[in-house]
Amino acid sequence: MRRILLHAAALAGLALSAFSAPANANTLDSQLQPVASAIPRETVAFNGDEAPGTIVVRTSERRLYLVLPDHQAMKYGVGVGRPGFTWSGVTRIANKREWPDWTPPPQMLKRRPDLPRHMPGGLDNPLGARAMYLSGTLYRIHGSNEPDSIGQAVSSGCIRMTNDDVIDLYSRAKVGARVVVAR
Repeated sequence: MRRILLHAAALAGLALSAFSAPANANTLDSQLQPVASAIPRETVAFNGDEAPGTIVVRTSERRLYLVLPDHQAMKYGVGVGRPGFTWSGVTRIANKREWPDWTPPPQMLKRRPDLPRHMPGGLDNPLGARAMYLSGTLYRIHGSNEPDSIGQAVSSGCIRMTNDDVIDLYSRAKVGARVVVAR
């Protein structure tokens, strides 16, 4: 049952969350087991007009690019919105949180009344190790406790990453950074 709830919560992707890291965030980080991703992050050539520090999500590729100087980018594999939950637009990172709590919004609870009403941050939380909240949306870029969902279209609109990758991006991305989501 726990696996089903966690899977459902991870698929849901949309969530509102408390904005504080748990007191044991460093302990939780040390408990993460490295996961070999089927989509390894790598530095790649990047042609585009976006400034360094911009995050570009190409949902059709299921890739996220953090633009670096000198026409380079760090490329990550991501999970994206399933059919009916895709979106595109330009926003900014409003907040960043380590080991965020998860509270499903009313829209999600209407679709999935079996979901928990609140989950504290931790290893079993569907938001994973880090979350970057996207301004003006219910969406975020976040980790996942289901790394096999990376490269898939399974969320309710959030952008999922492996916990290793989201920790890396979190350390590089700034609050206020421009985020471009393109289909």
